[in-house]
Amino acid sequence: MTQTPLDTPLGFDEVRRVEQFLLREARLLDDECWDDWLLTLSEAIHYWMPGIENRRREDKAGPYTLEHMAFFDDGMRELQRRVSRFKQPSAWAENPPTRNVHLVSNIEVYAGDEPGQYRAYSCFINVRSRGLDEQSQITGRREDVLRLEADGLKLLRRKILIPNAMLLCKNINTFL
Repeated sequence: MTQTPLDTPLGFDEVRRVEQFLLREARLLDDECWDDWLLTLSEAIHYWMPGIENRRREDKAGPYTLEHMAFFDDGMRELQRRVSRFKQPSAWAENPPTRNVHLVSNIEVYAGDEPGQYRAYSCFINVRSRGLDEQSQITGRREDVLRLEADGLKLLRRKILIPNAMLLCKNINTFL
C-alpha cells in the first residue's frame, strides 16, 4: 500500500511547532498585531474563503469552487491593503475597535506535498464584539499549507470553509 502525505507520520516536535504557529497567529490577531501577523505569511500566500453554493448531493461540482464568489480571495498585496485600512483613522468600521477572540481547535497536522511543507486542518470560532451590545460570530474549518522558509515557518495557503450559505454579521472586517 502506498503512503500518501496524509498518512505520513510526523514527530511530536513538528506537530507542536505547527500547533504553536496557529495558536500564536490567533493571539496576534486578537491583539491587533497585524504587522506581526503579516510577517507570518509567505509572500506567495493565497488566503481564500469561498462562498458556499447549496448543491444537491448528486451535483459533483461541490459547494466550493474557484469560479464562484469568494468572501476573500487574497494574496499578500490585498492582505497588506486590508491591514493598512484597519490602521486608518477614517476606518469607521473600526472606531471604536472591534474586540476579537479567535478560538482554534481540532488541529491535525500532516506532512505536506513537498519537503518542508505541512498540511494543517483546524476548526475556529471568531467572536467579535463592538460597542456595548454588538456581537457576531463566525465559525468554520480551515485547511492550511505551511512551509519552512529562510526566516521560519510561514502560512502559504489558507482555505476557510464556513457552513453558512449567507453571513449574518454586518461585515467581515476580520481575519480568520
